[in-house]
Amino acid sequence: MSEILRQVDGPILTLTLNRPEKQNALTREMYQVMADAINGANGDSAVRVVVITSSSTNFTAGNDIFDFLNDPPQAEGSPVSNFLAAIHNLQKPLLAAVSGNAIGIGTTMLMHCDVVAAAPSTRFMMPFVTLGLVPEAGSSLLFPRLVGHQNAARIFLTGEAFDAATALDFGLIAEISDDPVASIRKVALQIAEQPPTAVVRTKALLKSDLHEKLKAVMRAEGELFHLALQSDEAREAFMNFLAKRGK
Repeated sequence: MSEILRQVDGPILTLTLNRPEKQNALTREMYQVMADAINGANGDSAVRVVVITSSSTNFTAGNDIFDFLNDPPQAEGSPVSNFLAAIHNLQKPLLAAVSGNAIGIGTTMLMHCDVVAAAPSTRFMMPFVTLGLVPEAGSSLLFPRLVGHQNAARIFLTGEAFDAATALDFGLIAEISDDPVASIRKVALQIAEQPPTAVVRTKALLKSDLHEKLKAVMRAEGELFHLALQSDEAREAFMNFLAKRGK
């Protein structure tokens, strides 16, 4: 069975992370499948809203560590870079329904979403520095803009997790719901009923002040992330992380 389920239900494209045995940890192949689907939605007039969710209780544990260590991605043109560019450039509204662990990219991708609903038990975490890496997906720009420098610095530099109530207070999510998938579907249907050109233009206006700046930041993050991933410091941090997780 595919690790990314693609379902078109009328005007809504839903991409479902479907690797429950690994808490939906993302491989390069999964990134590319999502990138292709999102880019395809941009050119498909029948699709008015894109939703990302998961088939299990955990949204995603982040990147598949072994996949990354065995074959580090290239900064430009890699499946990861392609996915980040796709969510950055998506003209249609991007929504997400999350629960359980939302780690690394599971949190940073939400900063590109227009509406996010999360289960009360959702645990958000961006342990990039803990792994000897740097933030990605434009989060070094988007997160402090969202939550303030002090909160962003504390979370990035310590790698500490935060809960759904904190995410709501931060403005990272729009709603806490016992059934985030149903909640997001309701919003998606409401948006899909609106005049589509007005929706696309309004999203463009909402994001226009940061679009090019964010693109440049994402490129710089990608280059630094790639360099860090190949460093001895990162490999030691990864091994320490895996050793602690195995206890």
